[in-house]
Amino acid sequence: MKIGIVGLGYVGLPLGLQFAAGGSQVTGFDIDPEKVNKLNRGESYIKHIKAVTISTQQKCGRFSATADFRKLKEMDAIIICVPTPLTKQREPDISYILETGRAIAPHLKTDHRKQKAAGKRAGGQEKYQLSDFSGSASPKLVVLESTTYPGTTDGELRQVLEKGSGLKAGVGFHLAFSPEREDPANPASLVENIPKVVGGFTPACLKIACEMYSLAVKTVVPVASCREAEATKLLENIFRSVNIALVNELKLIYAEMGIDIWSVIAAAKTKPFGFMPFYPGPGLGGHCIPIDPFYLTWKAREFGQNTRFIELAGEINTAMPNYVVARTAEALNEKKKPVNGSRILILGLAYKSNVDDDRESPSYVLMDLFEKQGAKVAYYDPHVPAIRHTRDHPHRAGQKSIRWARRVISTFDVVVISTAHAAVNYEQLAQWSRCIVDTRNTMAKVKTKKGLVWKA
Repeated sequence: MKIGIVGLGYVGLPLGLQFAAGGSQVTGFDIDPEKVNKLNRGESYIKHIKAVTISTQQKCGRFSATADFRKLKEMDAIIICVPTPLTKQREPDISYILETGRAIAPHLKTDHRKQKAAGKRAGGQEKYQLSDFSGSASPKLVVLESTTYPGTTDGELRQVLEKGSGLKAGVGFHLAFSPEREDPANPASLVENIPKVVGGFTPACLKIACEMYSLAVKTVVPVASCREAEATKLLENIFRSVNIALVNELKLIYAEMGIDIWSVIAAAKTKPFGFMPFYPGPGLGGHCIPIDPFYLTWKAREFGQNTRFIELAGEINTAMPNYVVARTAEALNEKKKPVNGSRILILGLAYKSNVDDDRESPSYVLMDLFEKQGAKVAYYDPHVPAIRHTRDHPHRAGQKSIRWARRVISTFDVVVISTAHAAVNYEQLAQWSRCIVDTRNTMAKVKTKKGLVWKA
């Protein structure tokens, strides 16, 4: 099967490589020529994806990358893995999905004579088998993986594809939704082992999509519709958002009571049933949890429904950076220093430990908040040596991580641990720092002098 992956980021690239490893011929499409060139040289730009994984599939002729979207016409299946951010008004922005749909649409047309013949061999147009895919002899399959609100796939995306191709979904081309599931930096979380939820526009669309994903993953979970699959993804991330908000709120309450939330969680998770540990932090990061719940809250208003519980969780998580700033101000006050004029180091720019993904990282929020109060702010992250250009923080593009050295670290009035990377030597940090504000309980097992570490 010839499979095209549109969007070669943290979702699209590992998915494409897994399909290639399963024997499919994969072409990755991206508008960033730098990514395309690196991939075609066998190089990786994502930390947890090894270059040898890319070069191995290239040498076998099963993986290549291109910025030429005209090659979409050669694909049997096209999987969309593009960003779905929020606007400044915290509303869904599905423009990347729709733009991709417009780019795909002209390449969905097939040779109808061959299509008709293939349909007869399969016993009718609604009974295509994966083996009937032979380029122009059968309808192409389009699958959306980008997280979005229920109704995007069979609504806006379907309309764009039908308008641009002149074909009808479910007849002229197959359409499905399968939410991405990934856990970067978790060696036990491999694409092939993560069950794949799939919803189709028609039963035939579902069957073809399930058979395609079976080429790459061990377990495929079919659901009744595209909307059910879209709702599944939202539930998964809303579940995490709400539970993280719960422990974040408890952290504030227990701190006032003189109770350590981390010790409480450690004790609670010994219960073998009915409890799942979640951990507090300086805020939410990544492309999913801070964003996905708001896709549902926005869509729910169309049906006259309020999502008070979800929105409250969002408010709590969004407010956490302000709590960290307040605790840092307390720590500095103990040393008779104001935030204004202080040198503050943010330790960890990535949103998660041991990855290089800085999307929606609360570290950016902390940097902005401290600077607004007059502090001089820098960051250290072994996985993010320089800040790439982003839509939300264009003013930080090109800013570089400081060097890890005693004479550098010791110049800062306070170090705020925002992300706990395993590559950081925390014993050295304890020796070199004047003051540490720890949002991740990282220093709990490190011997430190009294008054050095403040929990936040």
